[in-house]
Amino acid sequence: MMKKYDVIVIGAGPGGMTSALYASRANLSVLMIDRGIYGGQMNNTADIENYPGFKSILGPDLSKKMYESATGFGAEYAYGTVQAVEDKGSFKIVRTDNDEYETSVLIIGTGSQYRKLGVPGEEEYGGRGVSYCAVCDGAFFRNKEVIVVGGGDSAIQESLYLSNLASKVTVIHRRDQLRAQKVLQDRAFADDKINFVWNSNVTEITGDGNKVNGVKVLNTKDNSESTVDANGVFIYVGNTPMTDPFKSLGITDEKGWIPTNERMETKVPGIFAIGDVRAKELRQIATAVGDGGIAGQNAFEYIQSNN
Repeated sequence: MMKKYDVIVIGAGPGGMTSALYASRANLSVLMIDRGIYGGQMNNTADIENYPGFKSILGPDLSKKMYESATGFGAEYAYGTVQAVEDKGSFKIVRTDNDEYETSVLIIGTGSQYRKLGVPGEEEYGGRGVSYCAVCDGAFFRNKEVIVVGGGDSAIQESLYLSNLASKVTVIHRRDQLRAQKVLQDRAFADDKINFVWNSNVTEITGDGNKVNGVKVLNTKDNSESTVDANGVFIYVGNTPMTDPFKSLGITDEKGWIPTNERMETKVPGIFAIGDVRAKELRQIATAVGDGGIAGQNAFEYIQSNN
């Protein structure tokens, strides 16, 4: 038989786990579904310094604490990749690669994934010098030279992490100034191991057939071309939403993000969206947690009003 829940949360990142906490504390039956371990991208973050209550905490440690809270009032957890969702009005059907579920309320917290450069060599040298996670792969480049592509918070935060391992970190950014928080910029500019290449786009990742040996760069001001030697390339140029299973519901915008109102409600009654998957400006752990609390509480109110 198809398993039934009051609330199903797709995605067990900080927003999803907070939704599960709030909904289960309201005595609703709750299932969290995720295709990987709980915590999402927090598990790929070394030091989290901007989450209230902790001056600094390891990403996996914060994930574990949130999971313990989320399941403390009876919320369940299941592995699975969601293939499709059907809106049946008063209930929704969620189909994964393992099971099918029925729910009164659906909360989407699937987050986003790293955007790729789309240049020659990126796919070829994936796992052989090209990475999107410094915490995962930084140790392979101890005392070696690496490149970080990007200028936002993630790019600079991971550059600082890599500077503790690598002999040299070169940040390549398409603009003439960073977009990262001022505190991160100040640390990076003060770090002797971190260098910057401004107004430049990576046009190709080069290698010897087995591993990366550098990149080709195009200057956006004078169209000059150059090369930067390196043993590894870490790419942080933004994210794309993981919303493919939900596009048939008509709740995504032209870029794939999910717009909501302040109650985290989508266009479809009974379907909420939270965290990095939403069309919003600031995508941080703290904002995802806020979204999750709002959605979890409003899921309870939605069910109450429809009983």
